[in-house]
Amino acid sequence: MEQLIALLNNFIDLAAEASPWLLLGLLIAGLMKAWLPKQLLNKHLGKGKSGIVKAALVGAPLPLCSCGVIPVATELKRGGASDPATASFLVATPETGVDSVSVSYAILGPVFAIYRPITAIASAIITGLLVSTDNSARQTKNDDKESSLTANTCCAPASAAEAVASTSCCSTPTPKELTGKSCSSSQPPAAEKNSCCPPPAPKAAARCCSSTADKTENSETFSRKTLLGIKYAATQLIDDIIVWLFIGLVFATLVRTLLPPSLLTSYGSGLQAMLIMIAISIPMYICATASTPIAAGFILAGISPGTALVFMMAGPATNISTLGVIKNEMGSGVLIRYLGGIGLCALAFGYLLDWGLMRFNIDINQQMQHSHELLPYWFSLSCAILLALLAIKPLRRKWL
Repeated sequence: MEQLIALLNNFIDLAAEASPWLLLGLLIAGLMKAWLPKQLLNKHLGKGKSGIVKAALVGAPLPLCSCGVIPVATELKRGGASDPATASFLVATPETGVDSVSVSYAILGPVFAIYRPITAIASAIITGLLVSTDNSARQTKNDDKESSLTANTCCAPASAAEAVASTSCCSTPTPKELTGKSCSSSQPPAAEKNSCCPPPAPKAAARCCSSTADKTENSETFSRKTLLGIKYAATQLIDDIIVWLFIGLVFATLVRTLLPPSLLTSYGSGLQAMLIMIAISIPMYICATASTPIAAGFILAGISPGTALVFMMAGPATNISTLGVIKNEMGSGVLIRYLGGIGLCALAFGYLLDWGLMRFNIDINQQMQHSHELLPYWFSLSCAILLALLAIKPLRRKWL
């Protein structure tokens, strides 16, 4: 009975801890849906290594946790970002942020405050490059498909009949004219005077090179578009991630309740301790800021700083919810490379930190201080209740 109560208490605590950041992530994703043009995402976060680097640099300072980043990354992917860029964003964003850097400086000292964001950005880029080895062929097919769709718009007629409809009724265009003609280009003034047809109506000319969606979007006011984005985040986006979010919280609850603390502290440092830390971190929910005092406790208990860094890298970047969304949105190949990139980077940077501290004779324990709760518990619990109400469709329909 006591264990059941402990499970329930830990589940509530984890839900309260995750909910404020998840709601923040949903809000950002909704605003992105309303205001961020897909062309911009395709330009900066599309194919190529530059998109991976940009995604890491954009995601690193954002104050989003491993659950809060899920809706934002999902919307990035659906908006046109490539799989490697999305994976890079998923690694960099939860591993660090302006809030976690300041907390790292206050609790763990300047070494961690500088080293941690560097490792987050580097691991995000490396993971994105690994993911690109799986998706290059599929992305090429998608780009070819998009190119063919673009070629079939009204500005480049797909058939001769469409081309004839857009030209003068008094002349029959030749195949050469059909190929080179664009409805966006105007005829010479003389041609317009000699035409036996009346000049086209302004609406028809406008319709040729602009879609109905563009007209509607331009006519909507700022508040209207913002409300539509928030409604999208509070309905469709929540429905897409809530199942994996619940599964992730259950796994994290089991790990927190059933895992004995002595299992970690008994190993101290080395490859075995780091591998155990990665295995424990994968199903666990923990945000970058909250992982900092836990890592400080590990160091005080005898674990090496490098092993604690493995926890701070693998914990925020992986949980069951994130992994489930990656598999659904990008496939199993991306998921395997995502886990491989995070694991290898965590081990490499953990060993490098331990070596550097020993080489330069730096004592992390002397730089550590105590920390306090970042958000009041009543606020976190209120966010969890709000999230639960939004996830229940019959209740949500009454006021959305």
